[in-house]
Amino acid sequence: MSLKETLAEIVEKVEGGIAAIIMAYDGISIDEVVAKSDFDLQLLTVEYATLLKDIKRAVGILKVGEMEEVSITTGHLYVVIRVLNSDLFVVLVMAKDGNYGKGRYMLKLKSYELAQELS
Repeated sequence: MSLKETLAEIVEKVEGGIAAIIMAYDGISIDEVVAKSDFDLQLLTVEYATLLKDIKRAVGILKVGEMEEVSITTGHLYVVIRVLNSDLFVVLVMAKDGNYGKGRYMLKLKSYELAQELS
């Protein structure tokens, strides 16, 4: 299965799924599937990539293990970020009324597959 097919499967299977994006820590999008978006998805992901670099650095300083997942909840969105490898991560953007639990599950389930496709 291709990256785009795997990302599309994640978005389609999660109620309220808006987008799934594979990104590098420098904010560059590697691949993405966007079902619908009425906000600047590119700006959102670039800003979150910057935050994620800071979180990754803090986790390293604290020596509490490798960062695996970060969730951000806003008034309108759930954003779940799952680390794929030392350079890349996948972002799932969901509507606030979406199925947050299934979104986390699908990212965890598909993260190994995505990492394999990227290597």
